[in-house]
Amino acid sequence: MKHISVTAFVHILFSVALAILVATLYYFVSTSQQKNKIADLQRNKFIAETLANSLNVAVPDAKLYKFFKDLELKKLPVDRIGKMVQQKGKTIFYTGDSNAPDVRIFTIGDGHYYIYVDMPGYRMMLVDNRSQKQIAEIAEIVGGILFVLILLLYYMVLKKLYPLKKLHRQIEQFAAGDLNIKIAYDSHDEIGRIAESFDKAIGHIRQLMSSKNLFMRNIMHELKTPITKGRIVAETIENETAGNFLIRAFERMNELISDLADVERITMYDFKPTFEDIFLQDAIQRTERILLADPTRYTISITDRPIRTDIKLLALALKNLLDNGIKYSSDKHVTLTTLGNRLEIRSKGKPLKEDFTFYIEPFSQEEKRSQGFGLGLYIVHSILEKLGYPFRYTYDNQKGENVFSIVINN
Repeated sequence: MKHISVTAFVHILFSVALAILVATLYYFVSTSQQKNKIADLQRNKFIAETLANSLNVAVPDAKLYKFFKDLELKKLPVDRIGKMVQQKGKTIFYTGDSNAPDVRIFTIGDGHYYIYVDMPGYRMMLVDNRSQKQIAEIAEIVGGILFVLILLLYYMVLKKLYPLKKLHRQIEQFAAGDLNIKIAYDSHDEIGRIAESFDKAIGHIRQLMSSKNLFMRNIMHELKTPITKGRIVAETIENETAGNFLIRAFERMNELISDLADVERITMYDFKPTFEDIFLQDAIQRTERILLADPTRYTISITDRPIRTDIKLLALALKNLLDNGIKYSSDKHVTLTTLGNRLEIRSKGKPLKEDFTFYIEPFSQEEKRSQGFGLGLYIVHSILEKLGYPFRYTYDNQKGENVFSIVINN
């Protein structure tokens, strides 16, 4: 039940309620009709026997007519009604005795009982005019009213839940990256208060992200100039050891700014890859251009094939993986190969000490290193999430290699 939506649960609940109501009414009406038939038969037997005993050979007197009135019996013209009743009617009770008049009770399907009396020199036709609104009929009316009320409640509940469905769609839009969405709330019930709170939260998140982006851009812009100037000055220092130390320090700061710029761009909610049909070799060539590494430090051996991807993002991800392999491998060498629909980046070294999920978080490092800032795998993971490519890690014990795999599933 926990996986059923609220709307579906309401549908089921009201369907069950209506089914129970219909089944209960059907049982009650059927039982009441049977009881009414038995009661009507007993009543008419009583009337027939009373007439047979009271009339005998005498014409009805005033006392007997009062008996008719008390039992809601109405006298009918024998010639006009009697023939029709005798032709179409179905006898349900008959009393006949040589010493008493013949009394027959008929029905003709109109819900009334007709009583026909035949005695020497006298005939009489009576109709039972008792109210036909028996318990079963009253139950049908009440059941119909309840049925309409349940349908009305069902409609009102669904109407009350509609804003919740609308809120769900708007939240999905927000989750998909639409930060400019406005959560509308017209009511002041619980759903309205939730919508109002969520709208305030979106506004707060929008302000935080705007402030963060402005801060990142300003600080990167402000750092670029002094880093560039410092790099130039460092090259003029006569002490080669000190100069090289400063140059490496400025290069690391410049690398950090570039990584932060990539992180900011890729992890934006509204960032969407630009997919195009290319060949895998095109992405590899772009990777080599931006890698800026000694070609002897890496080996690429792939089987070319057409793929649909964002060439810039895929190249950036491969560049970071190759760069990491060169930096952290024991022999400073990395290999890129294809195996089926997988790209494998292999490098010699010890297996990762922590779980793989630890390394795809920003600024994650096992220990303080002289190179890197712990953003490489985070950037790769973020890119591959945008592209929809699974990213996996295994360790090849036979070769002593760390293996990072990208599954290109298109």
